[in-house]
Amino acid sequence: MLYPVYVHKDQDSAYGLTFPDFDGCFSAADDMQDIARMAQEAVEVYFDGEDLELPEPSSPEQWIGDDRFEGGYWLLVDIDTSKINSKSVRINISMPEALVKRIDAVAKKQHLSRSAFLAKSAEMALH
Repeated sequence: MLYPVYVHKDQDSAYGLTFPDFDGCFSAADDMQDIARMAQEAVEVYFDGEDLELPEPSSPEQWIGDDRFEGGYWLLVDIDTSKINSKSVRINISMPEALVKRIDAVAKKQHLSRSAFLAKSAEMALH
């Protein structure tokens, strides 16, 4: 499905990606050719383990005049919704307390829950 992604870039920054249809979902891409891949990954992580309904895509025209979306541009990105799994499965794992603290610190910096961080890390390791 084609979802609008607001792209903004300062001179010395990566391309910032904001998804108005997924409140609080955002990402960044160092190069333009990475925008679609990073958008897909961000949406997958956003829904991972959450009990959220997938919204119908809005259109960029709906967001005209919204102060949050000024100074950048819109892209329509094809999000493969078949890769979105909002049903979580509870697991119980054990690991050293120091490692859990390090995981929590990095997850917080990335604005992720511990579960989302671990799922994202596992996905990256499995690729």
